[in-house]
Amino acid sequence: MDIEALVNLTARAWSLDILAHLNRGVPGRQAPLIAATGAGRTAFGDSLAHLMALGLLERNPGHGHPLRPEFRLTSEGVRLAAMADQVLATAEESGSMALLRKRWTLPVLSVTRKPRRFSEVRQALRPVTDRALSQSLVRLEDVAWIRRDVDLSSRPMRPRYATIGTGAAISASIGAH
Repeated sequence: MDIEALVNLTARAWSLDILAHLNRGVPGRQAPLIAATGAGRTAFGDSLAHLMALGLLERNPGHGHPLRPEFRLTSEGVRLAAMADQVLATAEESGSMALLRKRWTLPVLSVTRKPRRFSEVRQALRPVTDRALSQSLVRLEDVAWIRRDVDLSSRPMRPRYATIGTGAAISASIGAH
């Protein structure tokens, strides 16, 4: 998956959850989706509008009947919903679901599929700030989704970051789509 598209997708906290639940068969109406995701109304509305702006979700033109969904996935939305579902299923096993709602988690995991230095990760994720990247790496290291190895043979010593365990599984899910 394109890094820029991944960064845009994760710009809103509940975007990934909404796509995954639509993929799982939750009706495309606001109330069932809010109940399934656990999002607040304002954050949910922002994420829903964001998905529509990205062209992943659209209003159902046939809506009006109580059993018809309000929203439906576009063809690109169907593809990304499958990826989101796979990522959420992997994260649910580790119990770190809240981490996926952080903006830079998925892009960092995607980029660190192979070992990279901090500057290489920052270069790949062009709009990220040093502070945001540093905080993301620390959080991901704390839950053992990323491993930090320090190359002691080089001067100055250079840490390298690479996905491990659940982080590697999530990264593979992203790469497969």
